[in-house]
Amino acid sequence: MPTRPKPRIALISSDQAAATLLQLRLQSKGYQVAVVEKIVAALGAFYSDPPDLIIVDFSAPCTGCREMLMTVRSDSFFSPIPIIGIFPLTAEQESWDDFPLDDFITLPVNFSELFSRITLSLTRIKRIFDNNPLTRLPGNTSIQRAIDESMGWPLAVCYVDINHFKPYNDLYGFSHGDEVIRMLARIISNTVRETGGGFCGHVGGDDFVLIVPRERAEQVCGTVITHFDQIVQTLFDEATKQRGYYLALNRKGEEDHIPLLAISIAIVPMDSPAITHAARVAEVAAELKKLAKQNNGSSYVIDRRTKVSCGDHP
Repeated sequence: MPTRPKPRIALISSDQAAATLLQLRLQSKGYQVAVVEKIVAALGAFYSDPPDLIIVDFSAPCTGCREMLMTVRSDSFFSPIPIIGIFPLTAEQESWDDFPLDDFITLPVNFSELFSRITLSLTRIKRIFDNNPLTRLPGNTSIQRAIDESMGWPLAVCYVDINHFKPYNDLYGFSHGDEVIRMLARIISNTVRETGGGFCGHVGGDDFVLIVPRERAEQVCGTVITHFDQIVQTLFDEATKQRGYYLALNRKGEEDHIPLLAISIAIVPMDSPAITHAARVAEVAAELKKLAKQNNGSSYVIDRRTKVSCGDHP
């Protein structure tokens, strides 16, 4: 497997001896470190090769540092980059308004503490960027990594989506639609946690992924369906529930009988011979979800193939 590139750190310091020591210690931990001695060159260096994290040495003369940091923070592309400041031990900081930092350390540098702060800063920004803002569940980067790591193991990747969600969202409004998505996220998270743990992710919209041991997959999916169907009953009035549908525009823009919300789940065992590479997971899941959506109401379909041949279908 290809190795992930090491995080790139931009180290801004006018103290050459201190910068060299910091660079060597950071490189010993596998970081790529670029030392920037002149502030006027910093922004140009950032724009040509954006760093993953910036360390600014305020214990040495740093004319223009605050202005440079303000410029970085005002740029929508560069503003999320974590910035750690280094200050003299005796420095008193009454306000951080002029220092748009994410963290700081004081001299003498405790390298163990510095490494920990760097790791936490990089982890935090990955989590913030990846997590879905509506549900706070891990997003596509984490989902893909989790699927890759599941290859060949006795685990099941379960793709979940809501049937007839768009007409509901259009008719009842985005706030109601968002609440349904948050509700499903809570159901999935709670069910996975309460049944022994696993991974939960939000692809986007009304699409979710959960990964659990294969032997628990059907139990987990059945429980998710039960809880979702129970709560869906609270979303509609009695007349609508009795009919089993409501009038709304379908995907063709025509008024139609729209069934009540339900979910379809595709269960893909990761130790199946049908799964020869990570991209195949989504392909098999798409096939299974088509089958699940043919059923009335919520359902799951699991790939039970024990061998693969040309033209095989779940």
